[in-house]
Amino acid sequence: MSDKNFTRKEKSAYYSQCMRMYKNLYDLTKEQIKERGYASHRNLIRKICSTKNIVNAIRSISKNTGGRTAGVDGTTIKDVKNYNNIEMVKKIQRKLLSGNYQPKRVKRVYIPKPNGKTRPLGIPTIEDRIIQQSIKQVLEPIAEAQFSRVNSGFRPGRSAHNSMAQVDSLIQMSKMQWCVKCDIKGFFDNVDHNKLIKSLWSFGIRDKCVISIIKAILKSEIVDMDGKKFKPTAGTPQGGIISPLLANIYLDALDKWIESQWTHFETEHTYYSDKREKEYQRPNQNKKYRALRTSSTMKEMYIVRYADDFLIFTNTRENAEKIKVATTLWLKENLKLDVVQRKPKS
Repeated sequence: MSDKNFTRKEKSAYYSQCMRMYKNLYDLTKEQIKERGYASHRNLIRKICSTKNIVNAIRSISKNTGGRTAGVDGTTIKDVKNYNNIEMVKKIQRKLLSGNYQPKRVKRVYIPKPNGKTRPLGIPTIEDRIIQQSIKQVLEPIAEAQFSRVNSGFRPGRSAHNSMAQVDSLIQMSKMQWCVKCDIKGFFDNVDHNKLIKSLWSFGIRDKCVISIIKAILKSEIVDMDGKKFKPTAGTPQGGIISPLLANIYLDALDKWIESQWTHFETEHTYYSDKREKEYQRPNQNKKYRALRTSSTMKEMYIVRYADDFLIFTNTRENAEKIKVATTLWLKENLKLDVVQRKPKS
C-alpha cells in the first residue's frame, strides 16, 4: 500500500474478495429462503463499510462516465482518484459508522425527453455516490436472490432485450394476444418511503443502521437549478445510484402478487410465508381480487416488467379488462401508486 493510494495488486485482491462476498450473500439468502421461507441479514453495515467494498465502489464509479459529472461540491471522480484514496475510504467508514450520516444536497438538473418534455435528474456528490454504490453492492445480491424473473430492468446480466424476448415468446408461443400496458404516474417521485422501508425489511435487510442510512438518502435535500431547496417526502430520485435497486424492491410485490394470482410460472420461494412478510396480504382486499378473477374465464396472465413500465398479457379482451381493474386497484391500495388509463390492445 502506497502513502496515498491502494496499489493495483491490492485493488485486484479486493475485487476478488468482493465477488466472493457478494456470491456468499446471494447463496446465503437462497439458503435462508429454502429453509424458513424468508431472508434475514442483520449485520450488513460491516460489509458495506469494509475497505474492499468501498475500494470496489470507487472502481465501479471510475468506470462509469457519470463519474465525470459533479454534484453541488464541484467534485468529480477524477478529483477522488487524484486525492488520497486511503483517507477517502477511512472518511467514508467514519461517516457510515457514526450513526448520524447525512448526505450533502443533491443537485437537480433537467434532461430533455424525445417528446419535448424534460426529466428531472438528481446528482449526488461523488462521495455520496461512492456511499450509495457501496450499499448497492451489498444489497443487490440479497435482492437478486429473491427477484422474480419477469423483471429485467436495471438488473445485472439483464436488459431490455430480455423483456422483448419474453414478449415475443408470450405472443408467438403462448398465444397471449391481449395486452394491458400499464404506465405508473410519476413512479420515481411517488414511492412511499414508509412502504419502501417495509419492503426492504421484507427482503431481509434487517440492519437498522443500514435502514437509517437509506432513510437519510431518501430525504436528501434537493437544490434546483434556480437555487430553491426542498426535502422530498416521497420518491426515490432518478440519478441516485441506489434508486433503481430500491425501485425494483418496491415493485417486486407487484410481480409476486400477479404470479400468485394468475400465472403458471413457478416462483422461486414462498414470499409471504412468514407473519412479518404479510404486509400486502390483507384478507378483505384479497377477496376483491379473487372476485375479479373468478368472475371471468381468466386462466392465464403473464407480466413482463422493465423498471416501472410493464405489460400484462392474457388471452381475451374480457380478461384484459378485469386484469386492468384489479391491477389498478392493487397498486393504489398497496403501493399508493396511480396508473395512466389506457385501453387493452390486441
